[in-house]
Amino acid sequence: MAKVVIYSSDWCPFCIRAKQLLTSKSVSFDEIRVDGKPDVRAEMTRKAGRTSVPQIWIGETHVGGCDDLFALERAGKLDALLNA
Repeated sequence: MAKVVIYSSDWCPFCIRAKQLLTSKSVSFDEIRVDGKPDVRAEMTRKAGRTSVPQIWIGETHVGGCDDLFALERAGKLDALLNA
């Protein structure tokens, strides 16, 4: 299974939904919290080109945010990416 990394914030409803989807698929992930950590948020922004959370990577692929993750699931492409 591909390594999954999610940059998140504790109070972000989109982060919670994304983590719930991954958990429902029994996918473990490394969570990097950006709350009160401007250097970590800046690192995420450099890597993703976006400032919003969550930002999700599956393997080397930047998936994007929660809506992007759910779009992959609806299209039937998420499992293949996770198992690549």
